[in-house]
Amino acid sequence: MELKQGNLSVAGYAVKFETLCAFSPHYNTVESENDKCVKFENGLRPDIKHLIGFYEIRDFANLVNKSRICDEDGRA
Repeated sequence: MELKQGNLSVAGYAVKFETLCAFSPHYNTVESENDKCVKFENGLRPDIKHLIGFYEIRDFANLVNKSRICDEDGRA
């Protein structure tokens, strides 16, 4: 699965990412939370990925929230 944020907001990217994850059993288990976070982070735009990457967030909901905040701050 390869999805990039591109011109989408982080919120829009997260929705598409979750939709695609529904078709990949690997990303639907508790044990795969780390892999899911890494995959999501790798698809973020470089400016957001650079800011988020240093934190190594491995809780998906937290990662999406922090990424969304960075995205909204950058657009302000």
